[in-house]
Amino acid sequence: MIDIFEALAVIGMISLSLAISAPLTGALVRLRANFNPKSIQLDAEGNVEPHTGPVVTSFFGMLRRVKRIEGWSGLYKGLMPMLIETSLLSIFVLVALDSAAMRYGGLVLSTGILGRLAYATVALTLNLPAVVITYRAITTPYRLPYLRPIYSLRILLTPTERRRPWVIYATPGLFAAQFLHLVYKTVFVGSLKALLLPSSEDHMDPADRTLLNANPIAIGALVAAGILSTIILCPLEVIGSKLAIQRNHAAPEYNSVSQEVEEEDVAAEEYVEYAGADEDVIGLRHEKDPYLGLIDCTKRVIDEEGWRALFRAWWLTAFVSLGTALA
Repeated sequence: MIDIFEALAVIGMISLSLAISAPLTGALVRLRANFNPKSIQLDAEGNVEPHTGPVVTSFFGMLRRVKRIEGWSGLYKGLMPMLIETSLLSIFVLVALDSAAMRYGGLVLSTGILGRLAYATVALTLNLPAVVITYRAITTPYRLPYLRPIYSLRILLTPTERRRPWVIYATPGLFAAQFLHLVYKTVFVGSLKALLLPSSEDHMDPADRTLLNANPIAIGALVAAGILSTIILCPLEVIGSKLAIQRNHAAPEYNSVSQEVEEEDVAAEEYVEYAGADEDVIGLRHEKDPYLGLIDCTKRVIDEEGWRALFRAWWLTAFVSLGTALA
């Protein structure tokens, strides 16, 4: 059982982590979701159509752009969905898991690779709507109030999605991208780690789970695997970001990608306030030309934005992958 001091410590850690991570997460999501096509494109009739939207290709460039256009409030877009998601997860950990496990970092279930994959799949399924809402809250050009969740959801979700929330799971390619990302990290990286670092297995005492006891060659192999994993994980993360903001309408030919509010849904005077005064932070694909799935999204990104778009902020993915491999 956790006491009041431990609970307060967890609240403090959540607040501090979100204060730091929310602007960074927002910049990363916007950078990867930004539609930044090649300078010269051809329209449906074969005519040259120059790109007129924002051209942002760096993580720190996106941070500066958000601050310049939307100010500090723009940097903390998506904070409330993140706070709710993190708080619910923390409550579950506090109630369902041993507090000693938290202190020693032993939150991984002792069920082996397949058991962890099954557990993570369930968590992914339950968490997918939260990911969608968070990403859309970050990328919407509208100013969302912190304490009006119903109003915000009316902007972020289409009438179809609010009447039938399960259609979020049918967003073309989104669950597939998230699941492949999960499988790679859980099965491949987890199996490699178990093979090279037997001391990382669950039956070992937490005090024995240290890289100092590992073979240097094994550590080198894990470092290489963590860095090379970026080749697979970063494109999946970019594609996942683009698909998460793709909204679902009743008509398949009108599956929007932009965050335009439908006139029939919210009275005009309610949503006239934009977060940016003169321009949007990022550009989005035309709402009547959606991605049709994981493979279609990959092909279109390469054709329209170039293969480098799949590796936006790759160094962040490499850093996280390296940490996961060595944790």
